[in-house]
Amino acid sequence: MNKDEFQGGARYVGGKVEKGVGDVVGSRDWQVDGVVDQVAGGAQNLYGRAKSAVGDIVDGAPELADKLSHDARDVADRAADVARRGAQTAQDSAKDAPLLWALGAAAVGYGLAWLVHGSRD
Repeated sequence: MNKDEFQGGARYVGGKVEKGVGDVVGSRDWQVDGVVDQVAGGAQNLYGRAKSAVGDIVDGAPELADKLSHDARDVADRAADVARRGAQTAQDSAKDAPLLWALGAAAVGYGLAWLVHGSRD
């Protein structure tokens, strides 16, 4: 936990208390100040948490980069293989049933035109 997380959390809790006191005594100023402190404290706490997360990522960056590059290569290879097989299947299907593909293309074109221009009454 860094100082921004701690200070933000403390300010948020202080704002909750301040708003509660404002509710009890009926002071609009205390209520508004309490809400402002809650929002500011929450933002500062979130900033501190993000700062900690970035620090953790930087500390683990070399190992993470190696793992991500290896995983990304595997995913890219699998995606390319699936795309090749899908393209081959589509080509084979288009050769076997060209009329069906033409009707499908027309239906997709009509649907896109309807989405872009909307239905006209």
